[in-house]
Amino acid sequence: MKKNLFIAFILLAMTQWVSAQKFAKLDQSPVDIAYFPSDASYKGLAPSVKVVYSRPAKKGREIFGKLVPFGEVWRAGADEETEIRFYKDATIGGTTVPAGNYSFFIIPEKDSWTFIINKQTDRWGAYSYDKNLDVVRVKVDLKKASSPIENFSISIQEGLVLQAGWDNVYAELPIKM
Repeated sequence: MKKNLFIAFILLAMTQWVSAQKFAKLDQSPVDIAYFPSDASYKGLAPSVKVVYSRPAKKGREIFGKLVPFGEVWRAGADEETEIRFYKDATIGGTTVPAGNYSFFIIPEKDSWTFIINKQTDRWGAYSYDKNLDVVRVKVDLKKASSPIENFSISIQEGLVLQAGWDNVYAELPIKM
C-alpha cells in the first residue's frame, strides 16, 4: 500500500514537473493604457487617442534631475518607449500629426518638459531615439501636483489634454482633433 502511494506521488510530481510552464516574472513597472475618451475601451467605441506606457514607481527615490536626468530624452515611463496612437489627424503645438502610431518622449527640465512625438516605434527605452524622426516638440511649463504621484501616470482629460505626471509635478499637452 505504501509502495503504491509512493509511486502515485512520484507519478503526480513528474506530471506536474513535465507540464509546468515558465513565465517571466512580473514587471516592476506594469504596463498601462490611457484612452480618450476614457471609456472607449470597455464600451467598444473607437478611441481618438491611445497611449501605451509603463509605470515606474518612485519608491522613495529622487526622480527628476537624478533618476531621470534633466535635459536628456526620456522614454516617458519605463522599459519600452511609450507609444501614442492617433486614430484621426491631430494638431499639437500648431503642427499637424497624421493619424498613426508614434513614440512619445519627454525631455524634463527643472521648470518645464518638452513633449516629443516621434515617427520611430517599437524600441526599448530611448537608446535609439533619432531626433531627425521627430514630428513635433512642444515645451510646456510644469505644475505642482496636489499630492505626490507614486507611479508615473498618463491620462487624457476632457478637452483632449494629455496629462503626464510623477513625483510632485505634472505637465499638460493640449491636442486638437
